[in-house]
Amino acid sequence: MLAEFQVLSPLVPVRQVKFLRFCKQHAEGVWAVVDVSINTNQDGPNGDPYLTCRRLPSGCVVQDMPNNYSKVTWIEHTEYDESNIHHLCQPLLSSGMGFGAQRWLATLQRQCEGFAILMSSILPGQDHSGINPNGRKSMLKLAHRMTYNFCAGVCASSVRRWDKLCVGNISEDVRVLTRKNINDPGEPPGVVLCAATSVWIPATRQRLFDFMRNERMRSEWDILSNGGPMQEMVHIAKGQGHGNCVSLLRASSMNANESNMLILQETWNDASGSLIVYAPVDVPSMGMVMNGGDSACVALLPSGFAILPDGRFGHGRSSNYNEGNSIGSGGCLLTVGFQILVNSLPTAKLTVESVETVNNLISCTIQKIRAALQEI
Repeated sequence: MLAEFQVLSPLVPVRQVKFLRFCKQHAEGVWAVVDVSINTNQDGPNGDPYLTCRRLPSGCVVQDMPNNYSKVTWIEHTEYDESNIHHLCQPLLSSGMGFGAQRWLATLQRQCEGFAILMSSILPGQDHSGINPNGRKSMLKLAHRMTYNFCAGVCASSVRRWDKLCVGNISEDVRVLTRKNINDPGEPPGVVLCAATSVWIPATRQRLFDFMRNERMRSEWDILSNGGPMQEMVHIAKGQGHGNCVSLLRASSMNANESNMLILQETWNDASGSLIVYAPVDVPSMGMVMNGGDSACVALLPSGFAILPDGRFGHGRSSNYNEGNSIGSGGCLLTVGFQILVNSLPTAKLTVESVETVNNLISCTIQKIRAALQEI
């Protein structure tokens, strides 16, 4: 198998690993899935340093439990080159929360909760979507594509072809990527620019997550809010917590010209981190999707935030994974990523002004978030 493992930060190189997977029923009601790398610890064929990673025997044991539950035991054993990891993210990786067993278990648990809700005929109490099952399915499919494309941009995944830009007056901690869309109906045609960076924020993950997904506080940092609060029109639950959901937001703007634009947003929160991804969508397209129409041709350019543990533990090396905050650390890592259409002509040349605009957008957004957190 060939897989890419990502931490949602441009400061951590993507790990691309080729490995063998062995699956076996170990005993009655017990299964084992074990992976091991078959590549050597060296650069890839193009000299890519992010291939310098070996997955030593790793995997999980799954045991049947009563009441249709499973007990999962996971071990992750990896050899990697720490020299190409930004110093800000080294504690996250060395703690095991970046690519470790804790992260995979938290992700697995969240995904299973989401599947259980989607397959259930009884909707959770907080789900007041008010749309039919086909509409819910189509909207969730669109949100999945939006989040997938956001992650592919932040981490420069090989899933989508990006060209890295090196601009002299832009901070080295900001990764700027560009590509041209000619025939993909899932995003606007033209030249797309993606910029992302990660910073340390002196606030717990839960506090920052609650602030970022608060519609009433949206105007503190989001230019799409038109200076006012957002209104949640649709809420589709994807987990037990109120923060695991897909939402449709509308800006409370007095300007009638802005009434044709909505915000599709997906948020989730678990022990490994939190995510807030959003994209502007027009009213006719969302109307079609909520009626169960095909979402594949709805053009999206996602932006958003990933909130990660900072890996600093202070006293001892214990952590409270249930609350998702490191004991002894009052901060977290915030990844900011924006994708914007800088020109609707795919043949257009990228300008320095476009790069500076998106870089300034990142800087101003981070400053506004820090300022707002000091006031609340």
